[in-house]
Amino acid sequence: MAVTDARATVSGRRMPAARAIFSALGLMIGGLMVLPLVWLVMRAFQADLPTVLSMLTRPRTLQMLLNTMALVGGVLALSTAMALPLAWLVSRTDLKGRRLVNILAVIPLAVPGYVMAYALIGLSGNFGFMNQTFGFTIPRLQGWSGATLALSLYTFPYIYLNLRAALAGLDQSIEEAARALGATPREVFWRVTLPHLLPALMAGWLVVGLYTIGDFGAVALMRYEVFSYAIYVQYSAVFDRVYAAWLALILIAIALSVVWWESRLREGASYTRTGSGAGARPSRLVLSPLGQVLGWGFVALVVLASIGLPVAVLSFWMLRIDDLPVVLPELVRAFGQSLSAAVPSAVMAALMALPVAVLAVRYPSPLSTLINRLAFVGYAIPALAFALAFVFFSLHGARFLYQTHLLLVIVYALSFLALALGPIRASLYLARPSVEEAARALGHGPVSTFWRVTLPTIRPGVVAGMVLVFVIAMKELPIAFLLAPTGFRPLSITMFSRTSEGMLIEAAPYAAAIIVFSALFVGFVLRHDRKAGE
Repeated sequence: MAVTDARATVSGRRMPAARAIFSALGLMIGGLMVLPLVWLVMRAFQADLPTVLSMLTRPRTLQMLLNTMALVGGVLALSTAMALPLAWLVSRTDLKGRRLVNILAVIPLAVPGYVMAYALIGLSGNFGFMNQTFGFTIPRLQGWSGATLALSLYTFPYIYLNLRAALAGLDQSIEEAARALGATPREVFWRVTLPHLLPALMAGWLVVGLYTIGDFGAVALMRYEVFSYAIYVQYSAVFDRVYAAWLALILIAIALSVVWWESRLREGASYTRTGSGAGARPSRLVLSPLGQVLGWGFVALVVLASIGLPVAVLSFWMLRIDDLPVVLPELVRAFGQSLSAAVPSAVMAALMALPVAVLAVRYPSPLSTLINRLAFVGYAIPALAFALAFVFFSLHGARFLYQTHLLLVIVYALSFLALALGPIRASLYLARPSVEEAARALGHGPVSTFWRVTLPTIRPGVVAGMVLVFVIAMKELPIAFLLAPTGFRPLSITMFSRTSEGMLIEAAPYAAAIIVFSALFVGFVLRHDRKAGE
């Protein structure tokens, strides 16, 4: 009933004017999201057909496709192997300290993939953490294994959060019925529990898969050639921009195919109970003392790898900084440059999300549905490919934007628009349209009503959306690397550049700063999670 009321159209003479204003704004935002992609396609098809076929059939192109598929498969498998046992221990057992485990399982989100890669690299070598601390040298992690481990240790919380929610809400009477029919616990898990977890798994896999496909920092530091890294090399070093455009289109096609397959797998599936009566409340498995030890042993292994490793390696390199006060001015400068892009991006993303959310909630129509879907294009498309599209657009369609701070802010806002849209749209669903109707009945126009009535009501959602965009933009690397103006050196670029040059001591303060501000995102997730559980 609440959703129906929230979507109710507002009667009165002024509604067409309000709809027209928000529709025009929404179409402008949707056009800004899609137009650069048109320029990317145009740039790609500047080559003749034989040249295009030659580029697409290069052995290197096929190898990068296989590398990308191998990386996605490895990350999904390893991250699931960590997330599923953790979710089961927290949701289905009486493991001591479950609330602490829940917090520890989410904290790795504060360590971006390229910072995790820095930590893994810092372990190796004669002067690395392992040799200097324990007296033995390990070879440098690189290639598929290094990239897979770095990305898995960062992304597994996304799968964990989905699985934990699914396990907590699963009707256990289904499992009890299977056990009553003679199924063993293993059979119950594989034939009953796991199939009902597929929606949660696919949701987590979609997020992790898209992130892995578009990752640039970790794969570059681990020297594993996939499409995202090759795009940057082709654009910046080789200057073969037609080939870079085709690589970007292939990367976009891979990402969109992942989204399509995920939606097809969910299509027509039903996981609701069809029998009468109430579902059984979740009961917890009582672990034996040995079970408690084994459970906490697994938790400790994951926590030490995902949290302990980067903290230990980072502390090791930080302690080797000879004169920290000398480093601070440059660190503050990099921090200020990160802020100079993140703050306006967060504000712009919220301003863009407002008309899209109002259209979707207050004026539902095929047009509002189209605009709402276009708002997610920037988040679904790999960041490097999205940034490259804007490079071509600014070079040929808006030259005044090329290599400017404004272009970087615009692309940040468009890329993370979906993050701001979610909380704002959720707040609008809870806001009462009758209050807006009363304001219009008192003579307020659509702009005045929105400014004086709607916006104050949805302010928490707007702030939440801005916080999400701000924190993500503070640690963004691929877009900044491709679009940063001359002299723009935020935390992410400085840290990545120094790590890629083997300057681990010099990179340590910047990695620490990134982790601190990424922790804001984790705190936001945990706060929201705690409120949802109350």
